[in-house]
Amino acid sequence: MGVCNTLTSEIRRALVVRGGWDGHQPVTISDSFVPFLKDQGFTVETSEDLAVYDDAEWLAATDLVVQCWTMGTITPQQRDNLAAAVRGGTGLAGWHGGIVDCFHDHGYHLLTGGKFVMHPPGFLDHTYQLSPEHADHPIIAGLDDFAIHSEQYWVLTDAHIDVLATTTFPADDLHDRPAVMPAVWTRTHGAGRVFVSTIGHKPDDFDVPQVRTLTERGLLWASR
Repeated sequence: MGVCNTLTSEIRRALVVRGGWDGHQPVTISDSFVPFLKDQGFTVETSEDLAVYDDAEWLAATDLVVQCWTMGTITPQQRDNLAAAVRGGTGLAGWHGGIVDCFHDHGYHLLTGGKFVMHPPGFLDHTYQLSPEHADHPIIAGLDDFAIHSEQYWVLTDAHIDVLATTTFPADDLHDRPAVMPAVWTRTHGAGRVFVSTIGHKPDDFDVPQVRTLTERGLLWASR
């Protein structure tokens, strides 16, 4: 499906899974997207317990899982249930540490296509460049490059992603040349879609219009 900018009469089910490290304010930030999802025709349920991933049938009937959970532990069964649901068509989407710094689990990383490694200390001014080869992608169409004052994530990614935006780390004492880093990407997993944005450490990051827009569009794009 493409991104819809108008309400739909079809009712879809969204599940917001949030928790882990409080520094990422998972409740506050995920709550800021709940009204948007409802306006787009979703019924929205929230869970602050990873045990929700134990229910394979519930996950398979969910159209979109929004994950906002940092530094947690997922069981192999929970991981397999989530992956099976996405493989069957359930969408998976998230931002920042809630999706790339959540579980130290190789199977989970294969589902999302990347993992957090580090960020420079504190917040810094940096920019994000939208990928020209995907300029017409519904998540970034019509948007411009933008700057932000926040954390800048260094990530490891696999080859099976479509990179929609990058950020560049300058050369330094350890790196002899700049590093262009994937920052926003999508992928497919069977019949399902996955949206990942590394942006969004704090609530006011989403006050940047491009960040808010691409995140909202990413949620819709990922959903069944």
